[in-house]
Amino acid sequence: MPSDPQAEHSDQAVDALDARLLLLLTDEPRLGVLECSRRLGVARGTVQARLDRLVARGVLTGFPPALDLAAMGYGLTAFAVLEIAQGRRQVVCDGLAAINEVCEVHATTGQGDLFVRVVARSNADLQRVVDSIVDVPGVQRLSTAIALSTPVPPRVRPLLERVLQPGAERGTRGS
Repeated sequence: MPSDPQAEHSDQAVDALDARLLLLLTDEPRLGVLECSRRLGVARGTVQARLDRLVARGVLTGFPPALDLAAMGYGLTAFAVLEIAQGRRQVVCDGLAAINEVCEVHATTGQGDLFVRVVARSNADLQRVVDSIVDVPGVQRLSTAIALSTPVPPRVRPLLERVLQPGAERGTRGS
C-alpha cells in the first residue's frame, strides 16, 4: 500500500519544508507569512498551515525577541545545582519562578535535583540572588558555578540543517 505523504509528515517532528521555514524565521524572526512564502517558493496558505501545525504540535512555541542580557545590565551568568526536599519540586519551582533573575530551571538526574540558570549584575548581586534561592522553602542545598563565557550559545540551527541533509540519520552525530 503506498504511503500517504500527509500521514508521514504527521509522524515526523519536522520535514524539509518545516526546517527551511524554521531556519528562515530563526534568522529573521520578523518576517511575515507572505514574505516567507515568497522566499520558500510555496503558497502563503502552505506557510500558514505549516506554522499552525508546528504550533499545534508544540514544535514552535513562540516568537520571543532575542535579548542580550549583558547589554541589559545582567553581565553575570551562573548555574546552580539545587538539592531539594523530597516531594517539594513544584513548591520549589514556584518559588524559583518568583525570582526575576532565574532564567530557567530543569529537573535533572545525577548530583542535584534541579539545574538553574540565573543572571546577576555583579558578584554582590549574585549573592543576593543565591540568598533568595536558598530562602525558597524546600531548598536544602545549593552549589553554584559562574559562567566565564558562552562559546556555544543556545542553538537549534544544526538540528534543522540535519533535516535538510539527504540520508542524514536523526538523533546521531554526523560523521
